[in-house]
Amino acid sequence: MAVSELPQAFDPWDQAFVADPYPAYAELRARGRVLHYEPTDQWLVPHHADVSALLRDRRLGRTYQHRFTHEEFGRRPPAPEHEPFHVLNDHGMLDLEPPDHTRIRRLVSKAFTPRTVERLGPYVRGLANELVSALVEAGGGDLLADVAEPLPVAVIAEMLGIPESDRAPLRPWSADICGMYELNPSEEAARRAVRASVEFSEYLRELIAERRKQPGEDLISGLIAAHDEGDRLTEQEMISTCVLLLNAGHEATVNATVNGWWALFRNPGQLAALRADHSLVPSAVEELMRYDTPLQLFERWVLDEIEIDGTTIPRGAEIAMLFGSANHDPDIFTAPERLDLTRRENPHISFSAGIHYCIGAPLARMELAASMTALLEKAPTLSLAAEPRRKPNFVIRGLEGLAVEVS
Repeated sequence: MAVSELPQAFDPWDQAFVADPYPAYAELRARGRVLHYEPTDQWLVPHHADVSALLRDRRLGRTYQHRFTHEEFGRRPPAPEHEPFHVLNDHGMLDLEPPDHTRIRRLVSKAFTPRTVERLGPYVRGLANELVSALVEAGGGDLLADVAEPLPVAVIAEMLGIPESDRAPLRPWSADICGMYELNPSEEAARRAVRASVEFSEYLRELIAERRKQPGEDLISGLIAAHDEGDRLTEQEMISTCVLLLNAGHEATVNATVNGWWALFRNPGQLAALRADHSLVPSAVEELMRYDTPLQLFERWVLDEIEIDGTTIPRGAEIAMLFGSANHDPDIFTAPERLDLTRRENPHISFSAGIHYCIGAPLARMELAASMTALLEKAPTLSLAAEPRRKPNFVIRGLEGLAVEVS
């Protein structure tokens, strides 16, 4: 049955659905393991087991251009005026498949090591404490603008070696580029993404040229130096990698922070338990990532025909894996609609899986734990000051802001 016949079940452009998609996901899971959705011509996959398996299935790909032309794959090439966005996007790890993905991830991993992330720990915790202290001193404010945004943006900029004086455009550039990841983006969204892609690329090209002349201890210098058996990153691959690390390195963290605190305010018993026992922070981070997933949908192309529950999905089709639904699947999670900060078995897929598993997951966890700990310690009376508004986006799930007060 086509889901499009049931708009109340899944409507990414309806604000009531965007506000709370989880009841609709339950209906989708009850209807089957794969359902075709006409408005986007995608096959929706709502169950955790299927999403988890498909993320590892090499018959699917983030791109098809390593095997087929647009024409061979039955797809139209992107509009020529959108080329700057696609050049930037298509050279990043997230939208490449082996062998290019393997080569680039290996080289990036040489610079983006666990030791590099761990070395940032004191900086992350110190900055989180500074931001929260300022919020407390002001008696409250917007948790998004005052803590959730500046922390991960500053951290990834610090890693990349972007000077503080150059950081103001980073978040707007990121927001405009990420607008293209929504379903059926408008032409205006595409224009903003193209402009941001051009400006961000030009900035990074100049910064990379500076680092070639004067290398430092930053990640960009590490990417320039990284090589393996004669392989090096091209300049475009370096630019695309830096943009991907910035966008992925803070979009999810920003939204996970405000989604998480909004969930805690709506579940005062769980918030009280967390305030009474700060050792719950690590499991709270995992549970809040599951409970209100910052990335709701992840797409893959069908490179070779597959079958799901008796339904044949042909080559050239697009699959939309519903992360938010998978993270609420009762076959995997006991009482998934309940926020449980002590949940022990929590195989959420908020950081994806397979070869595209988020390379920055350890950093995101560190940032989320640092800001949560700072808020628990320095703002134990933190409370909601006004009902927040959801961003109208479906794929990247977040709030317009989160007004809080400290008594």
